[in-house]
Amino acid sequence: MPDTLDPHIRFGSNSGQPATRRDGVAKVTGTATFAADNTPEGLLYAVFAPAAIARGRVTSLDTAAAEAHPGVTHVLTPQNRPPLQGDPSDKPTMFSFRFEALQDDTVRYAEQPIALVVGETLEAATEGARLLSPHYETEKPRVGIDDAEPYGFEADAFGKPANTVHGDPDAGHGSAATSLDVTYETAPQYHNAMETHAVVATWDGDHLTLDMPSQALSMSCAGFAHYFGIPAENVTVRSPYLGGGFGSKAIPTGPYVLAILAARMTGRPVKMMLTRQQMFGPVGHRGQTRQRLRLGADADGKLTVIDHEGISATSTFDTFIEPAANASQGIYAAGALRSTHRAVALDVGTPGPMRAPGEASGSAALECAMDEMAEALGMDPLDFRLKNYAETEPGTGKPYSSKALRECYAQGAERFGWAKRPLQPGQMRDEHGHLVGWGMGTAFFPCPMFMADARAALRADGTALFETSAADMGQGAWTSLAQIAADSLGLPLDKVEFRAGHSGLPDGGVAGGSGHTATAGNALHTAGGDVVRQLGEIAAADPASSLHGAGNASFVARDGRLYIDGDDSRSDAFADILSRLGNAEIAGSGSASRDPDMAKQYAMNAHGAVFAEVRIDPDLCQMRVTRLVGAFAAGRIINPRLAESQLFGGMIWGISFALHEEARHDPRRGHIVNSDLAGYHVPVNADVHGLEVISVHEDDPHVNALGIKGVGEIGITGTVGAIGNAIWHASGKRIRRFPIRVEDLIRE
Repeated sequence: MPDTLDPHIRFGSNSGQPATRRDGVAKVTGTATFAADNTPEGLLYAVFAPAAIARGRVTSLDTAAAEAHPGVTHVLTPQNRPPLQGDPSDKPTMFSFRFEALQDDTVRYAEQPIALVVGETLEAATEGARLLSPHYETEKPRVGIDDAEPYGFEADAFGKPANTVHGDPDAGHGSAATSLDVTYETAPQYHNAMETHAVVATWDGDHLTLDMPSQALSMSCAGFAHYFGIPAENVTVRSPYLGGGFGSKAIPTGPYVLAILAARMTGRPVKMMLTRQQMFGPVGHRGQTRQRLRLGADADGKLTVIDHEGISATSTFDTFIEPAANASQGIYAAGALRSTHRAVALDVGTPGPMRAPGEASGSAALECAMDEMAEALGMDPLDFRLKNYAETEPGTGKPYSSKALRECYAQGAERFGWAKRPLQPGQMRDEHGHLVGWGMGTAFFPCPMFMADARAALRADGTALFETSAADMGQGAWTSLAQIAADSLGLPLDKVEFRAGHSGLPDGGVAGGSGHTATAGNALHTAGGDVVRQLGEIAAADPASSLHGAGNASFVARDGRLYIDGDDSRSDAFADILSRLGNAEIAGSGSASRDPDMAKQYAMNAHGAVFAEVRIDPDLCQMRVTRLVGAFAAGRIINPRLAESQLFGGMIWGISFALHEEARHDPRRGHIVNSDLAGYHVPVNADVHGLEVISVHEDDPHVNALGIKGVGEIGITGTVGAIGNAIWHASGKRIRRFPIRVEDLIRE
């Protein structure tokens, strides 16, 4: 395998630099326009009435009281809702799920829309929804993983087989000198981006304009067009700014469809913005899991088998399974691997992709089980992982496109001081008498790549314009993609105008799966390369150019000039080439997608190692994560500042997963009792003490032309297990459920 990227790919002075966010000033000064900031003339406001139960049916709504409110214009119920052209059960795109849009009076989960009220003001619509005073015929809700029988299925929501076997797991169990059989549980978690879901829908004949936060602009156009029976090109999505997404803002949902339906029905623009409480139901979440791991190891500490069984919660009306058990297919070299999944249908909204779907939940359980096996073998947890280091992908046998996990282990352990860790738990205390524990976990996430297109234009004044419908939900796409674009033409960043966030631009693909920079970035790079190619052809054919006659040469762009590749003695300025053309603009286009041959040949993943320190008050059992050190190898890093920010965010989410986040249901009515940011806990500044990220250099010549892997999700995957393992090392108590609570330590 070569240790450098394609030598014909040139990177300029912008990539690899910690440029500050280009959208930062707009956001901190309040001039950035988010979806709900749009107020077109004649605007109406829509509010949906949420179900207060999780299972049953609506028996009555006081629509007369709502309609009598002086500010209410319309009340939509299952009895008078206009029809949709596409059925809510249809799945027109890869990120489509069945949704509730007042099809009938059945209640399938709490916070399900049961009516829509439209008013001249937000206050009128909100009061109208309250006046509906619904009555219900209730049934006992099923909201816990033991409330229904698990069932099997063929493939998960991402198209992967539900059950995967490599080798002979039964033989692996039989030959093991040491065996482990443990069960871990993870709680349901809900997307809680700062910006809740919102839409402003405007119809002009059969053309629809949507101001909405979207992680997949072109795909969203296709989805909404299907439901309303219009061509996809008749839908415009404008989404310049997103206040977070985490997977939930790539999917058409029932509330969106109802607001759009109301706009078509009334002939006026309609705005809907979900309340924080309404985020806990119709717009996706991470489903709860129960995972059984059975590991076997021989006398030397080599794994003979990893047997990972997952039960994941889904809804009663659709199937999205958290593919947690697949986490065991790609990390450790075991003699045999088996991953199996089953589902439990509950009276909850359908789960969906949530930052690091599958790997976040699965690695939390796997990394703790690995720690337990290391303890049983009397081995240091890092030594045990190195003993079972995989040189090829365990589940497929493919070579890795690149893998610097050994370097991540080494650099992270050295920075953390892992060599000083005592093997036995409960051996360390700080100056206050608090128990101190150290734990670690392996980070792992695949590197998907979608399809994308881009346009580039070199202007006569020496500036360039690049366009693609990319989505920036806080990860810094406006900046990192502009850096790639600038390098493709050899221009400084301040000479490049970058346009994104509008579906009328070339399709920028999906901002998800940590693949957006690779996807849209490669399309932009190709578009810039197309401009360079055209410049070379023009200059080579121009007798007035110093590059005349170099038609068979390769050209490179640098500092506003065009050079023959490998020969700096001959060059021509962009401005001069364009001037001789009469100051014409040169436009180029580009596309990007994964090379199918590379995908067949190589396993493509990002890797890392996270080391955690926790301190526990022995009397109160209060836990604090006082240090996290993460070392990550994720291919080419375009912007170190933004990459570090993403990795920090992932590690903080790991703290949240391990110690804070859990949606709790009332077992009587099935509603979530902590559906706000007072009761649904996420980390605050006081919960995050020491964070350190180490970026481990890694060249990947196969993953894509730019060697980009992505960093948006990998930070979660090692952190949760590292914290759980550190809590055991401090206290000697192994808690096999997340989040770990004070009461868990007290009970043990």
